[in-house]
Amino acid sequence: MDDDLFGDEVLPIPPRPPSKQLQQRLDEMRSRGCCRTIAYSKHGIIASISPDGTHVNLQCPHARPDDGQWELNEPIQCSILPAPLPGGPIVHLAWAPTMAPELAVIDAFGRICLLGFPVHLNKAAFSRKWDADAQDDLHSVVGCYWLPLHLPRGVNIICGPVVKDDANAKYQFNNTYNQTIGPWHPNPQKSALVCVTASGLLKLFFSQNNNQLQEIHLEMESVASSDDLITHASICSERGKLLIVLATAAKQLKVILAEISWGMPQPQQDKQIPPGSLPLRPSLKIEHVHTTSWLQQGSADSHLDTSMDQISHLEVLPPVLDIRTKVMTPAMILAVRLHLPTARSHYNLEHQSIIDRWTVALDQPQQLHPAFEQRGSRAGASSSPGTIAMLNKGESIVINKIIVSIETSLYGRVICIGFSDGTVQYRDRITMAEIYQEENDRQITIMQQAGLHFTDEKPSLHTSFSSNNCSYAQICENGKVRWSSLQYPAAEISATKADPQHDAVFASFVMAFANSVHQNSNCDDILAIARPFAEKQPRFIIGLLKAVVNTLGVNIDYSEGNPQDQLPRNGYLHFIMSVLNHFGFQGDFRPRSFSGRFIGLGLSLRNIIILITMATNAPNERMREKINPLDDPEVVVVLSSNMKWVIDLMSWITDGLLSLRDDPKFMELLDNPQRFSEMTEYLKAKNNVSLHLLLCSSTRWLLATVVRRFPYLQSISQKAMQVLDPRQPAGSTESPGTGVQSLYQAYARLQHSISTDLIKIEEFEKLLASVSADVRQMYQGTLAHLQQKQQQQQGQQKPGQPNPAEHALKKAQAQCELPILLADQPPASFQGLVKKLFETDLKTIMGSTNRSELFFTDFPLLDVEDNVHRLARRKTDGRYVDIFRRIEQKAPQLVNDAAAANNGGSPAVSKLLQQPGQEVQQNGETSRADQPGFRRCTRCCSVMEELHATRPGFNFVVSLQRKCVCGGSWAALS
Repeated sequence: MDDDLFGDEVLPIPPRPPSKQLQQRLDEMRSRGCCRTIAYSKHGIIASISPDGTHVNLQCPHARPDDGQWELNEPIQCSILPAPLPGGPIVHLAWAPTMAPELAVIDAFGRICLLGFPVHLNKAAFSRKWDADAQDDLHSVVGCYWLPLHLPRGVNIICGPVVKDDANAKYQFNNTYNQTIGPWHPNPQKSALVCVTASGLLKLFFSQNNNQLQEIHLEMESVASSDDLITHASICSERGKLLIVLATAAKQLKVILAEISWGMPQPQQDKQIPPGSLPLRPSLKIEHVHTTSWLQQGSADSHLDTSMDQISHLEVLPPVLDIRTKVMTPAMILAVRLHLPTARSHYNLEHQSIIDRWTVALDQPQQLHPAFEQRGSRAGASSSPGTIAMLNKGESIVINKIIVSIETSLYGRVICIGFSDGTVQYRDRITMAEIYQEENDRQITIMQQAGLHFTDEKPSLHTSFSSNNCSYAQICENGKVRWSSLQYPAAEISATKADPQHDAVFASFVMAFANSVHQNSNCDDILAIARPFAEKQPRFIIGLLKAVVNTLGVNIDYSEGNPQDQLPRNGYLHFIMSVLNHFGFQGDFRPRSFSGRFIGLGLSLRNIIILITMATNAPNERMREKINPLDDPEVVVVLSSNMKWVIDLMSWITDGLLSLRDDPKFMELLDNPQRFSEMTEYLKAKNNVSLHLLLCSSTRWLLATVVRRFPYLQSISQKAMQVLDPRQPAGSTESPGTGVQSLYQAYARLQHSISTDLIKIEEFEKLLASVSADVRQMYQGTLAHLQQKQQQQQGQQKPGQPNPAEHALKKAQAQCELPILLADQPPASFQGLVKKLFETDLKTIMGSTNRSELFFTDFPLLDVEDNVHRLARRKTDGRYVDIFRRIEQKAPQLVNDAAAANNGGSPAVSKLLQQPGQEVQQNGETSRADQPGFRRCTRCCSVMEELHATRPGFNFVVSLQRKCVCGGSWAALS
């Protein structure tokens, strides 16, 4: 203990007095249960309420177009209703767990507006308006809950915690499984909103099978006086029912079970009723199970307990599986009480929060007194008493800080707590023990235990965490939103693996990416954390993605070349390609890295295959009668430009291969097996990815698939031109410029696009087939020992059992494919087939290729330019490649917006958001939302023109572009 000069104990420095904004925030939390002013969705959208409560601001983290670094964009005002609002101020925001973002906006009178985000992260559309809702204080919402989604597998997969093995000092990535708990919406793609009002009404907002939103309600409590009013409510799922916890003004804590019956008819064996064809007729049913008081004097180890007679948070957490005991833990109720000293409190300046907790024990057997057992029971009466529900009070937790938010992550396993000083804390859901954020290389549950931390904490009024626990958004005392992501000390990031924390950091990234995939959540905040490592350690991302592929079990081997393989539906592979593509992006009008160029071309091929498939095949028979995309000239024009892009790619690949064949240094590397390992580094120096596009089975499969579509498209274009021939016989009323004429011209353009003199498509297809055959033959030769093992075990294997040798064979092939997919060095066994490719296979395609014309041809649509002067010229002209239409768009305003953002100005993405047909004012100018604009990917910064389709065929094709080619989300640019 330190002493001063007089021997007295040194007094601690008292905390600074609470600000007026914090006091106002605490009053809001104590007065109503629904007062979330900022919400971070799993899709990466940050919605916040303006300080005056008149509108909602939308923001999202995005990569800067100039250098790819991550930042939070400027807030975009979402005008729900023209100001002033007819009701009260907006007080609460809640995101749905659906795959398409959906936001519930609630005002002080309990009016509810639902917003959907079908395409853009920062552009909303109404799902439900609140015009018809009553303006009554008794209808104010004190608790709300979105129903979870029904998963086909029935469990939620969680990667972690990651444990270090003492035997080999390597980290083990083990999955844990948390059983999903209903109730669910009958449509597995939809959710439903459950609300509790201050007057005790239970409301259910649900979507009918015809997508019409409807509402039902049920009275849970009768309010006779102000003491009966409900101040806070919380809801969770429990055994297929809803567990509802209410806190009243009279300090009562009530537990209610609610059941939702959707009114679905029972299926009959003699009638086949298609799902979703009958309307839903839901009903609600409740059961009061327990009542107690949430204020129990002396329940906490705090001398301030008696003065904290108001709760600020009420949360009920659903049951989770204890991985240690393999037993489901019961639901838990958390109630937070706060003490914030005022300026007049001279005797005590402590900030303090008390978390009271109860476990909800349902179906507990009743214990009868022995005296009752001595008395006989009546005839026909049951001798055993029924079960009851009990609340078991746990030890309260005292924290000398002010809690401003409580959320859960990893499907409720981790409790995230935000404090008013800007710091955060994590606790284990089962034990409520704090998960310390100090470095711990033995077991990693959160990334902070690997040495990553949030820095530069600032006072906060409300904090919302991302679903990955890698970033959070907070409302500061000045009313502005601040985004903070985990950071690793830049000076400690080594260019090699010399950092002692390297393995722990590496394992934490693998765990974060794996959980992001399992949760179907946006991983942009993880990319933001990993980008400094990728810049300092070029091989960090390659090693990281290898570990992620092995952890998730991603199928990356398409060497068999089976046309029935559905590579475009491989979501895990698309995720891996998307991550690699982001780190290859160095900024607009800058040469892409070797891996970024390679994987970007592969992603474009994947999107073109999806486009061709959807344009030539309606989704079902019923829609095929009404919608045929190939009858729309706009669809045919988009197809023609995309096929022109494919021909450019094949020509560029051919030119790149022939250039390597003429390179004596490259051929010297091929001739010497000992120097074959230097090949990829040489290719990276030349930034030539042509060879990797052929060697990688995934990109080779994509190339072969799209090449096979050429004869089909050529056939239908010829037939269409014959049917739509404008040379009509005499007396025909058909005139030029009509829809038929436009469709004929579109097919003529398609016919011209798929015809080329640079290369022969048939010869390129033969080249792909030859490489595929050589790869399969190489695998059969180098993996012959596994084949022999397979034959030996076939005699011992019982019918119906999986063959472990066959699994080992596929695993070995995947390990050979993995480095090529990540744009790394192919295995040494590939040396022979690569040499054959350049010495034998290319001779055939050389004879049918116009080398001189190919050499002098530019391919601006491929975005593979390396010449700095040409890139600068394109930047000056503001020329972008439309990622969907595959044409050059001249949009100099995007370049100007990026320059303005770098100079501290407001970029175009920060312009006011408007609903269709509404007008807004900014800087004295009036603009309309329906004017054509652009959208930009938040991850790879690709650009696409906004297309306002009016015809059903073109609208169907455009609607498929809800995500960027790379899998990132779109942000609207006005």
